[in-house]
Amino acid sequence: MRGTALLVVDFQNALVLAEPFAVAEIISNIKRLIKMCRENNVEIIYIQHNDKVGEELEPNSDGWKIYREVSPNVNEKVICKNYNSAFKETGLKEYLDNKYINQLIITGMQTDYCIDTTCKVAFEYGYKLIIPEKTNTTFNNGNILAKDLYEHYNLNIFKGRFGIVESIESTILRLI
Repeated sequence: MRGTALLVVDFQNALVLAEPFAVAEIISNIKRLIKMCRENNVEIIYIQHNDKVGEELEPNSDGWKIYREVSPNVNEKVICKNYNSAFKETGLKEYLDNKYINQLIITGMQTDYCIDTTCKVAFEYGYKLIIPEKTNTTFNNGNILAKDLYEHYNLNIFKGRFGIVESIESTILRLI
């Protein structure tokens, strides 16, 4: 699928091991997408969040590492970030532009923070967005359940406004 890249955002040990909403299903779906992208020569870009020293995503700590079940191959791009946006001060936009990528499949964590910000910034830059169902997740936030946050963002915010929210099967068919 020429001109397309899969983003795997912040799928790091500390976050996965904290057991966010539907994490087993999310892992399974992201693994399926990664496999299909690799088989069909679709670029995969991993986004890795850096926290400050002493925090759970401190660079080079075990919690900071990308979760092994979805980890990158040696030839796949990893971009580190310090903000909710995968674009802010990372060089991601320049990298995508140099590769003539104009469509992003966005997956990862956390729906209401880094996925939301990355989707909106990518939309502002003019990228076409695909957000496959059950490929992003989050945690309970105050009185709002993670399941409710996931559904609200994917079905009421992202869908039809910022991108296409579709079944994992539909996204896989796009990749073939």
